[in-house]
Amino acid sequence: MAIFTGIATAIAGALFGGSALATSLIGGALAFGAKFAIGKIQAAKQVKQKHTAVQGEIQFGGDVPVGTLFGGGKTKGQRAFYAKWDKGNKRNAEVFILANGWCDGLEPYVYMYGEKYTLVAQATIGNEVARYGVQGFIDGDGNSAIEIRFYDGRPGQGVDQRLVDVTATLGNKWKATSKLSGMCYVVVERYYHLEFFRDAGKGKPDIDFVLRGLREYDPRKDSTVAGGSGTQRLNDPATWVHTKNPAVHRLNYQLGLRALVSGRTLIGEGKSLGQIDLATYFVAMNVCDTLRANGKKTYECSLFVSGDDDHTEVLKQFDDAMAGYGLNRRGLSGVIPGAPQIPVKDLTAADIPIDRAKDVQFRPSAFERFNHLSGQFTSIESMWNPESLKPVYVNADIAADGRNRQTSVDFLQVTDPDIAQYLLNIRYRQNRMGGKATVPVSRRFGLAVQEGEWITWRGKSWLISEWRADERLRITLVLSETSAEIYDDDGIEPGPIVIPPTPPINPSLLSTVQNFNVAVGMINGAQGYDTPALLFTWTPPDDPTITAVRFVYQIEGTTELFEDQCTSPEDGLFRTTKNVVSGKVYNARATITTVPDRLRTFTPWVTTAQPTGLQTLLTGLQQLQDDALNRFKELQQEMDDYLRPTVQQILDAFSLEGAVGQVQRQELRAELGNALAQIIEERRVRVSETEALAQSITILTASIATTAARVISEETARANADSALASSITGVSADVNGRFAEGLVKFEAVSAPTGVDARFSVMLRAGTSESFKVSGFFVELYTEGGVQKSRMAVQADQFLVTSGNSRHYPLVFENGELKLAIANIGTVNAGLLQSLNGKMKIDLNNGTIEILS
Repeated sequence: MAIFTGIATAIAGALFGGSALATSLIGGALAFGAKFAIGKIQAAKQVKQKHTAVQGEIQFGGDVPVGTLFGGGKTKGQRAFYAKWDKGNKRNAEVFILANGWCDGLEPYVYMYGEKYTLVAQATIGNEVARYGVQGFIDGDGNSAIEIRFYDGRPGQGVDQRLVDVTATLGNKWKATSKLSGMCYVVVERYYHLEFFRDAGKGKPDIDFVLRGLREYDPRKDSTVAGGSGTQRLNDPATWVHTKNPAVHRLNYQLGLRALVSGRTLIGEGKSLGQIDLATYFVAMNVCDTLRANGKKTYECSLFVSGDDDHTEVLKQFDDAMAGYGLNRRGLSGVIPGAPQIPVKDLTAADIPIDRAKDVQFRPSAFERFNHLSGQFTSIESMWNPESLKPVYVNADIAADGRNRQTSVDFLQVTDPDIAQYLLNIRYRQNRMGGKATVPVSRRFGLAVQEGEWITWRGKSWLISEWRADERLRITLVLSETSAEIYDDDGIEPGPIVIPPTPPINPSLLSTVQNFNVAVGMINGAQGYDTPALLFTWTPPDDPTITAVRFVYQIEGTTELFEDQCTSPEDGLFRTTKNVVSGKVYNARATITTVPDRLRTFTPWVTTAQPTGLQTLLTGLQQLQDDALNRFKELQQEMDDYLRPTVQQILDAFSLEGAVGQVQRQELRAELGNALAQIIEERRVRVSETEALAQSITILTASIATTAARVISEETARANADSALASSITGVSADVNGRFAEGLVKFEAVSAPTGVDARFSVMLRAGTSESFKVSGFFVELYTEGGVQKSRMAVQADQFLVTSGNSRHYPLVFENGELKLAIANIGTVNAGLLQSLNGKMKIDLNNGTIEILS
């Protein structure tokens, strides 16, 4: 930071005679202090986000930020192109950008349909770096139904010529200039092979690729860098190699991934080597690569990052992956790895000025310490999903704190369970050993130490987390308690053993449910009412793609089919009363509904062992009532559709577009002020290749002020290839100050395979805008299941039948009750008989008689 160098020069000139050493020390302290303060402000403002080794969704569009992968991870990529061709579009291809930068390659497997599939390496033909087929999608002739061509993103990579050739005649072309240099991508070409897709019940695969990410620069392997040895060079990416070393990741993120042409930093901080404390990085890289007792490297991690990510958060992920801390040493950016150090000096009382205050907290407050730590890592065995680590807790710590204090720290950038478990233990121990001190020291001692080093003081080891110097070069150290025991392997258990999930049952194995059967039963209701039911049973399928079981059943000896379904196939049973009548034997069969859809078959027909039981009267009447109410709702809707439109809307409903016809209209009209009397008579004919229509409409209107009356009469004859219809409708309406009365009379005859054959209906409605009353009746002939039936229904608060003779009381239905003065009944079928006062009950279903005194 140039501004702080200028300020330091001025201070040093004033106080120390322009000393170069003083300028350097003060400038570094100012820069570190400002960076620390700004970092605190940014951390307070930003929203914490999860960074992992997994990119779980396909990205679309041109506004996706540039991104890359440090280490290895699972990704769906960004879909940049799609094309389809060949007969019936049986071939198609997609281009997925996996990462920016020169990447190392693909792991030899992918995930599709919730399973892991092995990639089969094939000889390269074009400019691709590698070509693969997918095991299980290669036929006997060696032809692959899924072909993956991999481009690693190196500068100057060639175009995918196959994609250019096959799309040359399409509207959506892949251009010869579409080389995507600097971008790692794959071309996925699919051939719709019936054996692998349709017959196997598989849809289009959604592929997860496992990528070995960026090739990265490691200064330890560069002989032009002090302390380095090897052929790597910072300006030659061809010499870089792939790694999972967190410290190497951190260095390359600080250096930044740059654009090939402009050199602009796309991802990362864009620093130069001169701004980085390479000495700390060399130590951190070597610590990460050191083998532990279990034979694994001490630290490894992988991370997807984008150009929009906050630098502080990304660097913290790398720091956490090596149980370390970032630091700014004399203006240079460095890192402290999680590893024991040899203390460089012992701080004594003689090194601490007595005239300056110090702040020491040997034990943090209880609110700053936890005694139960849990977390997750990304498990490759679990198909790159998060899995829980073994919680770390110490009973003695819980007792000392007085209660359980639990928190969690996730290491989703780590894919090795043993490393993640080691990190969780280290973070627990670092928190428990949480002493802090701000100690003034003499210049002699302060100039001999620096940030990141260990010292001893009062019999304990301390990490110098900050080095401060004021304008008088009075040095203060900020210390954090530490110990070599924090990083000791002893007592740390291995990470959790994750068992790979069992692959789902191959959907091609199940085209229907297994062990299907049907039986009769009864559903018990209130007051002894019973309803016959069918009980379907089957073996619950262990197949998540089956979303429903569908049943088709019929009364034995008939052809009419009924259907129902169960949307929870895992239940293994389903009971239905839909279209089930008493005293009948039923035949049934079943099939399945799947997502995605696939080939399905019906089970064989099965038969109930006995007929259904007797249905109670209430259930049957309930069904009839529902049917009648639905029909009256339809008639009310017809009344709305017929009487509510304006005169112009009624007349405009007819069109001769696409047909031959004629319209004749006659109109009589008298109008004075707000008084109107009008008669419109219109006759219409229309003929097309599929329909013939003849229609006559007469509209009579009389209105004055807030009073209106209208009569609409319509006669229609229509015929097409499937049906013929003749109808006559008359509607009347009258309205005075919002109080209305309406009536509709309709007679209709239809010739069609199913539905209503003939119906005569009368509907009446009157009231105000606040409430209204409806009454009416209909008589109809209809066809159901190939059988013609008749029905009459009446909607009224009071329905009565009278002989017109005062000597006989009428039959009355009123307030939900049927009232009879005298009944002459041959046979009574009932479930329950009881007296009006409830003192005698005869339960015919259970065969009991109850008499109360």
